[in-house]
Amino acid sequence: MSDKHILIIGSGSVGKRHARNLAALGCRVSCMDPRADRREEMKSEVALVGSFASEADAFEAARYDGVVIGSPPHVHVAQTIQALEAGCPVLLEKPVCPDLPGALRLKDAADRSNVPLLMGYTWRWWPPLADVRRRLAENAIGKIVHVQFHMSAHLADWHPWERYQDFFMAQREQGGGALLDESHWIDLMLWLFGMPKSVSGRIDKISSLEIDSDDNVDLIFSYENGPRVTMHLDLYGRPHEKFIRFVGEGGTLFWSADPNQLSIGRSATSDWDRTGYSCERNDMFVAVAREFLSVLDGAPVTTCRLEDGVRVLRVVEAAREASRESRTIGIQG
Repeated sequence: MSDKHILIIGSGSVGKRHARNLAALGCRVSCMDPRADRREEMKSEVALVGSFASEADAFEAARYDGVVIGSPPHVHVAQTIQALEAGCPVLLEKPVCPDLPGALRLKDAADRSNVPLLMGYTWRWWPPLADVRRRLAENAIGKIVHVQFHMSAHLADWHPWERYQDFFMAQREQGGGALLDESHWIDLMLWLFGMPKSVSGRIDKISSLEIDSDDNVDLIFSYENGPRVTMHLDLYGRPHEKFIRFVGEGGTLFWSADPNQLSIGRSATSDWDRTGYSCERNDMFVAVAREFLSVLDGAPVTTCRLEDGVRVLRVVEAAREASRESRTIGIQG
C-alpha cells in the first residue's frame, strides 16, 4: 500500500476511475476540475484531501508526489508542463494532445525537466494483448501477412449518465473524435509491429450523431518488411465490437474484447483453439496505477513512455494528411 499524495486533474469518468484505484492502493487523493459538479461527484466516491477549481489553486495548496492528467486532450500540454515544472511525475491519459506540434512541445519540456512521465495507453497492460504480443514473438502463426484492427461503439452508450453532445468526444476543438480517442489501436499497432512505412485512408463524419468531430476512420498501413494493416474505428456502431485479427502464413490469431478471449486456427475449418480470460476492464487501469506508484518510488517508466505517445501523433498527422489529400502518405519514424 502507498501513502503518496496524488493530484487528479480532470474529474470526469477517467479521472474518477484513477482516483478510486489510487485510493484503494492507499494513496491520498486531491482533485482539480473547473466544474463544481464534477468535483462533488469525485468527493462522493473518494475521500479527498483537497478539491480545487484551478491548477494554480491546486499547486499553491500542497506539494504532490504525482499528478494524473485526465482532462480533455486540448489542455493536456499546458497542464502537464505545469506539473513537470512543479517537479511532479505525471501519468498522462492518451492522447498526448490533439496534434504533433503540441506533443513535440511537451516532449521538449519533459526532456528539460527530467521528471518521469507515464503514458496511459492502457491496453498495453491488458493480459490477453500481452499474450498476443508474446505469441507473435514466438511465431505462433508464421509470417504475418495481414492484420485487421476493428473498434465500433456508439458514442451515446459511453457515458449514459450525460448527453453525448456535452461529452468532450463530440467536440473537435477539445480533441474528441474517433481517430484521437481511439488512437489506442494505433498505439497497439506500433507496440506490436513498429512504425509503418505509409498510410492511406479516410477520416470522416458520416453518421447522424450530433457532433463536429470525426466518427469514422478507415486506414490502410503498409510496412517495409511487415504486414498490411487495415484499421476501422467508428463511434456509431451497435452492438459494440473490439477485435484484432492476425492472418499469418501458418494460421490466424483472433483477439476479441467480448467475448474476452484469444483464438488460434490453423485448419481450413472453424476449428479454433480458444483461451478465455477472466480479467475485467478496470484491471488494466489498476496495473497502470501500480506502475505509476513504482515510478514515484524511483523505478523507470517501462510499459508506455511519452515517446510512444509522440509516435502515435506522428501517425495521426500522416493519416490526416492522407485523408485530406486522398493519397498515400509516407510516415517518418
